[in-house]
Amino acid sequence: MSKPTIQDVAQKAGVGVGTVSRVLNNHPSVRDSTRAKILKAMESLNYTPNPHARRIAGGRSYTVSVMLPMVAAEFYIRLLTSIEETLGEQRYDAAIFPMLGRERLERYLESHTMPYQADGIIQITYNLAVLFPDGRMPTEQPVVLVDGKTDLYDCTYVDNYHGGLVAAEYTCQAPGEIYLVSFDDENDPDAIFKSLVFADRIHGFQEGVSRAGRSIKDTYFCGLQYHEGLAITKQIYDHAQFPITIFAGADILGRPMIDEAKSRGLILGQDVRIIGFDNQPWAAEIGLTTLHQPVEEMGAKAAHLLLERLSGFEGPPRQFCYQPFLIERASSLKSIPVI
Repeated sequence: MSKPTIQDVAQKAGVGVGTVSRVLNNHPSVRDSTRAKILKAMESLNYTPNPHARRIAGGRSYTVSVMLPMVAAEFYIRLLTSIEETLGEQRYDAAIFPMLGRERLERYLESHTMPYQADGIIQITYNLAVLFPDGRMPTEQPVVLVDGKTDLYDCTYVDNYHGGLVAAEYTCQAPGEIYLVSFDDENDPDAIFKSLVFADRIHGFQEGVSRAGRSIKDTYFCGLQYHEGLAITKQIYDHAQFPITIFAGADILGRPMIDEAKSRGLILGQDVRIIGFDNQPWAAEIGLTTLHQPVEEMGAKAAHLLLERLSGFEGPPRQFCYQPFLIERASSLKSIPVI
């Protein structure tokens, strides 16, 4: 099968080649919805731009490889947009490499593959370096990790454990049973490596509930899809003794909890309290109490760190840790009606 072209991406996304080119070059005139559609088409076709095509005299391609789990999730779209905008300020482009599936991950372990031909690498969430004997990527180019922590490279990340503690402290202020619903990749036998993002949120919440002298009634794990969260929610509501509080490890899991509560006539903030994590842009619209994390700031900082390395900075690895904070909304407050 021939390698997909920019024309293939344009046809898949239903746009012109010029629009795809503007997305690849981070042009500000492209609407967010169009950008997301094009990125999704690139992911489905396994399309990546060729850094060699932009290589200029002096050995630079002015391209940065961005390796991430996927691009079709809102969290990653927000991070990627922030990274692209920051890189674009210095005329760098982002070559996107979604790490979907074991086959593609194993391909990226070879130092001659495309991600390592760029001027630098940004890895999102998953630290591929842990798969190598010395814990370092097979490249001399600078590497920055975002949404993950390492002592070997510059990184920007959120203190998810602390966020879990904050959620637990807030949860334990109210009476009733406590439930935990989250994504979990620690027990996924097909995962090549694990992310600590959700594990840290879970452990922080468990520790916080224990410190308060309370206990978690039940813990549920599921994928990060609306229908999966809805299925778990129905199980909880079918058997719960209200009032209850549910800590959802991600906002996307809190959304079906609110919808199902409304459909059953449950009173949010009284019969059921729901707490999410991420503070997605739509969380305020649906009244979801959540832990805020600065997604755009975290992505921009990672890009700045890489640009500094590309400009000659040779200091020790730098770590920037962001503290999540609680935002109260109608899903957990009695006095605020949800429409």
